[in-house]
Amino acid sequence: MKKILFIVNPISGNGRRTAIEHAIEKNIDRKLFECELRTTEYAGHAEEIAREAAAQGVHIVVAVGGDGTINEVARALVHTDAALGIIPCGSGNGLARHLRLPMDPSKATRILNQAVIHCLDYGKINGRPFFCTCGVGFDALISMKFAESGKRGPLTYVENVLKEWVKYHPETYTVTGENGTQTHKAVVVTCANASQYGNNAYIAPFASMKDGLLDVIIMEPFSTLEAPRLAMQLFSRKLMKNSKIKAFRSRKVHIMRPNEGAIHCDGDPFMTGKEIEIEIIPHGLNIVVNPKAHNRQYTLLQIFGEGGEQWWNKQRRVFIRQQVKIRRLNRNILERLSKL
Repeated sequence: MKKILFIVNPISGNGRRTAIEHAIEKNIDRKLFECELRTTEYAGHAEEIAREAAAQGVHIVVAVGGDGTINEVARALVHTDAALGIIPCGSGNGLARHLRLPMDPSKATRILNQAVIHCLDYGKINGRPFFCTCGVGFDALISMKFAESGKRGPLTYVENVLKEWVKYHPETYTVTGENGTQTHKAVVVTCANASQYGNNAYIAPFASMKDGLLDVIIMEPFSTLEAPRLAMQLFSRKLMKNSKIKAFRSRKVHIMRPNEGAIHCDGDPFMTGKEIEIEIIPHGLNIVVNPKAHNRQYTLLQIFGEGGEQWWNKQRRVFIRQQVKIRRLNRNILERLSKL
């Protein structure tokens, strides 16, 4: 019998802790798993519990919380035999949404019973692991202000964005990847292992956690009039169509900026120097995935990258046009036959 440990952050989930614990009790298959639940008591406690569990041979360690809790648990599980499970109950849920995991605790718990585990990539920024995104610029500043505000939720985030945007001055970054160096004045420079920040905001719509590459997104300065269109593209997975976006892929990235300041690691901000080193670590973390998420279109997207979805849609349109022509031809043939 396999061991499964749930690490619960009691302050996540907007008071849903009882419902989440009930979902675990009701839905976990006790014929498959020997189940244990532990509650975190302070910052960093989730990582300590997860590291201890991996050393003791626990098969699946489940982070029950938001992106911060998931990041803590995942950091402890890299390069171990233990797999990360996720029951998302935070405000952003970036990694869970990228993996197409249900936001409903009961459905997320039932997926754990299937124990479909993939070994996926993770990244490091100045030696610190991240699993979705990291970067510098306006998003790092907002992460810092959001952490300092003491309040959570999308409204607090939006308030900080509006307040800081009016006085923000983009910096010039020198970004070096495997294919050369480029210099940009930018609002953000994001390195993505997964596709989104959270809340379905797709900063790197075609990022894959299986390709051994970082998707590097450079967002050049834009006017207030251009902001609504850019925001719509961010949430509709069409950001790459915007002329203010420059993107490339690389295994390693070096960023040089004029001043020291904040960077973020999965939305967790910290201060660092002018030089930033980012790299991808292929196949370093076992994660329980949603087997139903790997439908045909999603698989094409992961295999073919940025052109995959466009290619599939084009082929679909061609197929539909051909079917229309065939039906029209059949009708003409039947009409002519009827007149004989």
